[in-house]
Amino acid sequence: MDQKTSTGMKKISAEKSPAKKSPAKKSPAKKSPAKKSAAKKSAAKKATAGPSASDFYRLRLYIAGQTPNSIVAIANLRKICEEKLKGKYRIEVVDLLEKPQLAKGDQIIAIPTLVRRLPPPVKRIIGNLSKTESVLVGLDLQPSC
Repeated sequence: MDQKTSTGMKKISAEKSPAKKSPAKKSPAKKSPAKKSAAKKSAAKKATAGPSASDFYRLRLYIAGQTPNSIVAIANLRKICEEKLKGKYRIEVVDLLEKPQLAKGDQIIAIPTLVRRLPPPVKRIIGNLSKTESVLVGLDLQPSC
C-alpha cells in the first residue's frame, strides 16, 4: 500500500503540475513581456539617473592577500579616486588568494594590477599606484606630456 500511495502521489503531483502550468504559461506569457519591459525601463532609468557611462569609472584592483604592496595600492587608488573622480567611481578589490579563477578573465599576470573596466577601452596598470601622475595618465584623467 505504501508503494501505491507513493506512486499515486507522484502521479498526482505530475498530473497537477502540467494542468496548473498550462494556464499559467498562457496568462503570464502575455504579462511577462510587459513585466520584463517595465523592469528594463526602470533599470534603464536607474542607469541614466546616475552619471553617464563615459563619466563613471569602474575599477577592479587585483591583489594577493594583505601584502605591503597590496595595502599601498588600495590606499593610493582610494586617494586618487576621491581627489579626481569625486563619487563617479566604483572600486572592486579582488584578492586572488581567495578567488584565483578571476585572474584569467582580466588576463592578470602580475599583482597588484588595476583594471579600468569603464569607460572603454579596458586599461591595465601594474604596480602599487604610487606614481600618481602615471596612474592619472593611465586612467585618462590627465593628458600625457
